[in-house]
Amino acid sequence: MVAASGSLAAIPTRKEVFAMRRLALLAASMLGLSALCGGASAAEDKTVNIYFWYDYVPAETIAEFEKQTGIKIVYDTFDSVDMLTTKALTGGSGYDLIMPGASLVGQYAKAGAIQKLGKAAIPNAAGLNPDIMAFLARQDPGNAYSIPYAYGTTGIMYNPATIAQRMKDAPVDSLDMIFKPEVAARFKDCGIAMVDSPEGVMSVALNYLGFDPFSTNEAELRKAGALLAAIKPYIRHFKSGSIMTELASGDLCLALGWSGDAIGANARAADSRNGIEVRYAVPREGTEIFFDVMTIPVDAPHPENAHALINFLLSPQVSARFTNATLYPNAVQAATPLVDKAVSDNPNIYFSKDILKRLFAAQPRDPKSLRTVTRLWTSFVTGTD
Repeated sequence: MVAASGSLAAIPTRKEVFAMRRLALLAASMLGLSALCGGASAAEDKTVNIYFWYDYVPAETIAEFEKQTGIKIVYDTFDSVDMLTTKALTGGSGYDLIMPGASLVGQYAKAGAIQKLGKAAIPNAAGLNPDIMAFLARQDPGNAYSIPYAYGTTGIMYNPATIAQRMKDAPVDSLDMIFKPEVAARFKDCGIAMVDSPEGVMSVALNYLGFDPFSTNEAELRKAGALLAAIKPYIRHFKSGSIMTELASGDLCLALGWSGDAIGANARAADSRNGIEVRYAVPREGTEIFFDVMTIPVDAPHPENAHALINFLLSPQVSARFTNATLYPNAVQAATPLVDKAVSDNPNIYFSKDILKRLFAAQPRDPKSLRTVTRLWTSFVTGTD
């Protein structure tokens, strides 16, 4: 998950960003001129380079797109939104399509890192859920720069049998499982993990403490940081990409992570018949709903191919295949009847109204509070002051 938000650790200053971007654009224009002089054009390069979360485009979908269009997908993956943000803001990455969380779109657009979409080249976007598009328009006015791909929540992923062995009547639907040191300590030996999503986790922690999830008050942010620091001894790792596999194999018993990964872990365990069950709970205290969106870098070498891929991924059959494979819901309305009924009827995937009342949507942070969140998160992950 999708993660929905990220930090700016080790990211260049805005002045450096624009300087590097000017150089990248100059180099791109020189390459384009060279290609034209040689009788070739970028449009003839049948490639689209994407930078997505791991396993987010089913192999069958890749093969179908390549067969229909003759365009080869080069699929690179990231394990942390920091990796994506650094590449996006520095420029010159060579990617045609990237997948940030919705809360980052405004930041990327303001920095000149992404380009406006050519809506005429994405006719399937007309079938997107208008409620989701209205939400995304709060961070991307007019939905000018981004298209939704998937969404989910950040919540409690757990192995019920292993948890019960260590604590009867464990509060598995509460963030007390992870945020209370005396409770988390009970599960240290069987493994606790947390997604590497600085703003996402901080918003959940702030909400847990009774604060505005997107508070800019430094005292409140520091209280959330202290909450996290207190549980650091009990967190095994922050490797977002390995949580699903480790839960499915029994190497972890508890995690603060993304809904689709928990459901996917349970499906993997069932397929392997190893006797492990993985459950997911939306915290009763409330949590973040996140959106992973598709955007095109301003210096994308193959923007036409990127638009073609976006349109293909938004077709109902392809979107339904994605949800059935990853267990993350999509925003294509015509895809829902094509989704496996066990998935579309699952309230932890396609949320019930009761669950929706407990959710808050990710919001972009101002630069000052973002720096504070970044410092607090780095301190938490590294265990340093």
